[in-house]
Amino acid sequence: MKLAVGIGLAIWFGIVFVLGAAGTFDTPQLALPPHLLIGVVTPVAAFLVLYRAIGSFRAFVLAADLRLAIGVQAWRFAGFGFLALYAYDLLPGLFAWPAGLGDIAIGLTAPWVVQALTRRPEFAASIGFVLWHLLGLLDLVVALTTGILGSGSAIGIGGEITTDVMGQLPLVLIPCYFVPIFIMLHLTALLQARHLAQR
Repeated sequence: MKLAVGIGLAIWFGIVFVLGAAGTFDTPQLALPPHLLIGVVTPVAAFLVLYRAIGSFRAFVLAADLRLAIGVQAWRFAGFGFLALYAYDLLPGLFAWPAGLGDIAIGLTAPWVVQALTRRPEFAASIGFVLWHLLGLLDLVVALTTGILGSGSAIGIGGEITTDVMGQLPLVLIPCYFVPIFIMLHLTALLQARHLAQR
C-alpha cells in the first residue's frame, strides 16, 4: 500500500505540473476560479473515498506514523514566502498576511506536537492534539478563501495586485499539490485520534 500511495502522489504531482505548465489553472479576468478549487478538492475527496471504501487503505491510514505526518507540517514555515512576495508587490496583503502567518504558526508548533507525541503517545487522543489539527485545517481554509477573494476573478475583491500568480508555475504547486497533502495529513491524524478515542 505504501508503494501505491507513493505512485499515486507522484502521478498527481505530474498531472499538476503538466496542467500548470499549460496554464490550465490560470484564472481569466472576470471568470470564476474553478480549476484551482478542483485541484485542491479532488485529491482530498479521493482520500476520503478510499478511506471509506478500501480496508487496506484505511488500515494504512490508521497505522501511519503520526510523528512523521506532523513533522511534515513543519514545512509550512515556508509560508514566510507569502510575506516576501507581498513585500515585492506580487501578492495582496489580504491573502499573504493570514496565509503566511497561519502557516508559520503551524510550522513552528509542529515540532512541539511531535515532541509531545514522543513523550506521551496517548497525547494523540487528547483535546489539545485535535485542536492543533483543527487550527491547521482552519489556516488552510482561510488561505484558500482569501486566495479566491484576492483573485482577479468575478468573485474576487483584489485590487491591482491579485493572487492570480498562485495559478502559475511554480506557485500553483502549493494550492494544488502541497495544500491537499497537508489536509490529508491533518485528516490522517484526526482519524487516528478518533480511532484511539473509540478504543
